[in-house]
Amino acid sequence: MKQSDASSGDALLLALSALASPQRLRIVAALAEGREYVSRLARRLETSRPLLHMHLQRLEAAGLVTGTLELSEEGKAMKYYEVTEFALELTPAAIAQAAKTLTDRKEVAE
Repeated sequence: MKQSDASSGDALLLALSALASPQRLRIVAALAEGREYVSRLARRLETSRPLLHMHLQRLEAAGLVTGTLELSEEGKAMKYYEVTEFALELTPAAIAQAAKTLTDRKEVAE
């Protein structure tokens, strides 16, 4: 999440919503240690790949992680994820500023 995006009310809601899950917090924590491919991350977090994909998509949509598709030496496609640098400032003043930029789109917070 870019610093300019952090002041946007919609971006703030998206990030907070993405982080409002114990599973997604664990994913961000695991990826903070370094990039990882989906299968290994699923084993490490003891979760299914489909469920992990759903959480990763939510984090990626919020700009908190990025995924890249790479080919292994054997030619197998592997999706790697890593945390993007982000900082969320949650002060009353920052929230008041972000609230001024909110749109009426209900799907932003969902």
